[in-house]
Amino acid sequence: MKRVVCNENYCIGCKLCSVYCITSHSRYKDPVRAFKRQGLSGEERNRLRELGHVSVTQRCQHCSDPLCVQACLTGALYKDKDGAVLHDEDKCAVCGTCMVVCPVGGLTRNGGKGLIRKCDLCRDTDEPACVANCPNGALKVVEE
Repeated sequence: MKRVVCNENYCIGCKLCSVYCITSHSRYKDPVRAFKRQGLSGEERNRLRELGHVSVTQRCQHCSDPLCVQACLTGALYKDKDGAVLHDEDKCAVCGTCMVVCPVGGLTRNGGKGLIRKCDLCRDTDEPACVANCPNGALKVVEE
């Protein structure tokens, strides 16, 4: 099972992980166009937490026994064959139960439609966009 982890010793809180997460899930694949033309502010699948001088990103950890999948009333959250926890937007009732039971706060709602958003490990790429674009190497993909 893969997951993205953050080393708070290297995270500077620049939020480029969120910018490139949003961009990778946009139709433009360019940060300026994704934000200006598609209006994707609030679509990130991770969030930055800051406490004083410490910054760390928070996202789905693709748990081995995910409470969100168990709690999902419609089957919108499921584990794929590789162990990643994925979200089927078409099945989602947007009830928020998954957000309530997640012990790491790995699910978010987008700003516009209230849809559930979560890390999908950028399934269509070799490396998640947040990891590939982290300027300090604070984000790494680990396999457990």
